[in-house]
This record gives sequence, structure tokens and C-alpha cells, in this order.
Amino acid sequence: MDLLLILTYSALCIAIFKIFKIPLNKWTVPTAILGGIALISTLLLLMNYNHPYTKFAREYFVTIPITPAVKGLVTEVNVKANMPVKKGDVLFKIDPVPYEAVVQQKLAALKEAEQQVPQLQAAYETAHANYKQAEANVIRTESAYKRYQKGHRDGGQNSPFTELELDNRRQLYFASVAQLDAAKAEELRNRLAYESNIDGVNTKVAGLQAELAKAQYDLDQTIVRAPTDGVVTQLALREGVMAVPLPLRPALTFIPDEERFVAGAFWQNSLLRLKEGDEAEVIVDAIPGVVFKGKVAKILPAMAEGEIQFSGNLQSSNKLFQRGRVLVLIDVEDHELLAQLPAGVAGQAAIYTEHFSHVAIMRKVLLRMQGWLNYLFGEGH
Repeated sequence: MDLLLILTYSALCIAIFKIFKIPLNKWTVPTAILGGIALISTLLLLMNYNHPYTKFAREYFVTIPITPAVKGLVTEVNVKANMPVKKGDVLFKIDPVPYEAVVQQKLAALKEAEQQVPQLQAAYETAHANYKQAEANVIRTESAYKRYQKGHRDGGQNSPFTELELDNRRQLYFASVAQLDAAKAEELRNRLAYESNIDGVNTKVAGLQAELAKAQYDLDQTIVRAPTDGVVTQLALREGVMAVPLPLRPALTFIPDEERFVAGAFWQNSLLRLKEGDEAEVIVDAIPGVVFKGKVAKILPAMAEGEIQFSGNLQSSNKLFQRGRVLVLIDVEDHELLAQLPAGVAGQAAIYTEHFSHVAIMRKVLLRMQGWLNYLFGEGH
């Protein structure tokens, strides 16, 4: 950009000297040189500070690593590389046989548990009936024991009940009390088994329902679908590959359809002038001569050069030597034209602030001249 300004001034001076036939002497040449130095220096200072420019601009995009939730052999690859897909479209399939077997196993166990619930109810009712029977037996044996005891006591030597008969009745009574305790414990055990519920569902049944839901979820995950509208590029997945749920080894790279932003790296001395909403222009190396108009969407609040994360290592002073630049997001207006280009194209950008707005015209002219040079040169010249 600076070189363009110098070359433009040089061409203008040559034209003036030729057209007006100004002689080249010790007065005219130094005057043109010194005037050019003063004029160009002033313009550069005003432009670079008030209307910053960067040759480091790039369109950034987000990718989604597609990692399967379950492990298995890939049986089908349904997506085609670089072809648009819709949300929910099948990307690839994993062999479902092991997961179908688990679902059937859990389903059988659930059916068995559901059939056991009426059995638990019947067992509880039986235990309750046995308890009532044992309770009635206690009352009967106790009454007989007390009658024998009273008759033996009141009759004395003439008692119709012998000591042996009284002892038998006593033992029958004690045995019925023990049977009552056992029946009560059995009733309690069956009642707890029958009434053990979670939200009205038997606990064993509820546990197996949860296991079945987990098994069904794993089975559903054998079909991997697109998380949103987008495209898969650089497709290397093939049938027979073992897909594993490891975040560091995704099976596909998915590019979602999202609004594109261009990021430019500007010198830090422009921060006092930059603000959100400022007018901006971007030129892209891929389309020479085309200028994308836009607005400053966001000035990122942090710079990676000053980042510190927790670790067991001391920070080196070498980081202090890295000055870094401010990242500015630019929202371009012509999204349709930009969307026709490959995501991640590079270019250059300029921002026009409200200060010294008349100097912005020169910055716009120089930016367009830089764009025209893209016809001849690439890679940021």
C-alpha cells in the first residue's frame, strides 16, 4: 500500500514535469522529492492511524468433527463429498447387529420382570393370608392354654387336666407364637418386594426399562446423521473402517451452513479509532478487482499472545517479545458472492473511521489499486 502511494506520486511528478516542461535542476528535483516525502508521510500517518489497513485478512469458518457415539464397523457411507446435505440426512451407518442383540436381551429381561410383578403380588397376598392364619392360630392356642391352666389351678388334686396335658398346650401356644413371628417376617419381605416402586413402577422393571432405553439409544446411534445443514469435504471414510467414539479421531469433518465473517489483523495503535459499526472494505485474492463492503461486527476482546493457562510449567519471557495484532471481525454485505468461494479465502481489508473522513477516499483508491494487482500477483504480493 505504501509502495502504491509512492509510485502514484512518482508517476504524477513525471507527468507534471513532462506536460509543463519543467526543467530538471537543483531546485525542481529536490523540491519534488522533499514535497513528496512531506506529503506522503502526512497522508500515511493520517491513513494508517485513522483508516487502518491490513494485508492479513481471512475468512474463518467453523467445522464440526463428526465422531460416532458408539464403536463399530462402518457398513455404509451415504454422504457424498462436497455435496450439500440437510439436517438429519444419513452420513454413514455402523454395523447394528451387536446393538440389536443387546436390545433384544434387555427387552426379554424387561418382559420377564413385568411378568414377575403379578407373582410378587400373589406372593404377598399369600404371605398376608398365612400371617392372618397364624394370628388366628395364636388366639386359639392361647385360649386353650389359658383354659387348661385355669382348670388345672382351680381343680387342684381333682383337676381334669394333668400336668402333661397343660405342658402340651403351653408348647402348642409357644409354637403358634413363633409361627406368627415367622409369618409376619415373610409377609414383610413379600410386601417390600411388591411395593418397591419408582413413580408407580416396580424398581426392577424401572431399572430394566432404563437399560433398554440405553441399549435402544446405542442402536439408534449406529446411524450417524448430519447435525445441521452443511457439507462434508475431504471425505476419506470407507466401508469396513472401524469407527470409534474418540474425540481426537473424528470420522468426518462437517462444515455447517453459517453466516461468514472475515477476520483482519490490525496494528494495536489503531484501537483508539476502531469501533463496532465502522465502515469496512475487503478485497479477496480469489476475485481480483472486486471490493466487498461491510461493517465492523466485533473487535475481539482478547489476544492469544497474552494468554496464560494453568500448568506445571513456568511462563517464558519470550512471550513478551510477541507483540501480536488485534483481531477484528468484518461482516460483509455480499454474502451470496462470498459463499461461491471456497471457505477460508484470504485477502486484505481496510476500515474507515469517522476521523479525517476526507482522507478515507485515498485509502479506498489505494485499496482498489491493490485489488487490481491481484490480476498479476497472488499470495498477498
